[in-house]
Amino acid sequence: MELTAIDLFAGAGGLSEGFKNAGFKILAANDFDEFSAQTFKVTHPDTFFLDGPIQDIDAQDFLNVTNLQHGDLDCLVGGPPCQAFSVYNHQRGMHDERSGLFREYLRIVEGLFPKYVVIENVTGMTSVANGQAIKEITRGLFALGYFNIESRILKAEEFGVPQERRRIVIIANRIANPITWPKPLHNISNFTTVKDAISDLPEIENGQGTDYGVNYKIPFDQASNFQKTMRKKSIFITNHEAPKLSEINLKRMHYVPQGGSWRDIPYELLPTGMKRAKRSDHTKRYGRLKETGLSSTILTKCDIHWGTFYHPTQERSITVREAARLQSFPDHYIFQGPRTEQYRQVGNAVPPLLAEVIAIEIKKQLTFTQLNANRSSQYHL
Repeated sequence: MELTAIDLFAGAGGLSEGFKNAGFKILAANDFDEFSAQTFKVTHPDTFFLDGPIQDIDAQDFLNVTNLQHGDLDCLVGGPPCQAFSVYNHQRGMHDERSGLFREYLRIVEGLFPKYVVIENVTGMTSVANGQAIKEITRGLFALGYFNIESRILKAEEFGVPQERRRIVIIANRIANPITWPKPLHNISNFTTVKDAISDLPEIENGQGTDYGVNYKIPFDQASNFQKTMRKKSIFITNHEAPKLSEINLKRMHYVPQGGSWRDIPYELLPTGMKRAKRSDHTKRYGRLKETGLSSTILTKCDIHWGTFYHPTQERSITVREAARLQSFPDHYIFQGPRTEQYRQVGNAVPPLLAEVIAIEIKKQLTFTQLNANRSSQYHL
């Protein structure tokens, strides 16, 4: 049975990649961002991509390009822009026009009437305006006939992603199936570590590297299991160029050990703003990744001023490819556009490994429903 999916607010395609790996055919996708669209088209050439703001697209447009009828689609997935809910946005709130884009998602749900709906977002969605967005999404889906609705905060690291990342996922269906959630595959004793994720990538200097065609540091048979998974469709590395750090940031880096942060930097070398920071502040700015640990959350800017983005063993910050590995993007993904846009695409994405385990649970339920329908049909014949 071929299962079908459409991806809204698709970005670079983390959700699509995970659902595709689970056996779904991604029929169509949409995003308004030029460079994300370029990346998606390069990596998902068989998917029909509708460019432009979702406000300008009708559900019928998706039906036209996919040859589906209302109610045929198995699963609609998407992550409406999360900046309005992010804790990194100090002006976050429902007044931000981006906070209402989930209503556009609901409009497409009504027009497509898929069997399953999946919405992913940052955990801040639960706290802004006392969770108004979650409540409105739940009411909207229920009004459309989706009576089975659940939400849960998932930890990406429990599903093989080498990164501390929390995301809220809403799953709903209209076919009376129970909502089932993936069971954690990893715990503190066997998390995929930073070393597991990036140690096979070529060593480069500060400000050096290349965007295309670099050989791996070690042969495939010597790679970790995670690295082998990432390398399956690739013979070389792309997007592996380190930003050029200033002399002052190189000096700061010298004092930061693996797992360390701004607290390890001498006071006189700290930026003016950081000199006023409290030692009890939990910020991980100017941090260095720890080989034996998890990465901190990959952001839209892998900027040392924002978080833990110094390489664990090399005197530089991490590359787009290393950020993509920490997000569990396979190496055949070639991120398009200027480097700042590449980082943004990676940081905004749903980790494909997390998307895949969600998709597998939905696939099990859809397959079970179809088998029962077939048996019932045969019985009546």
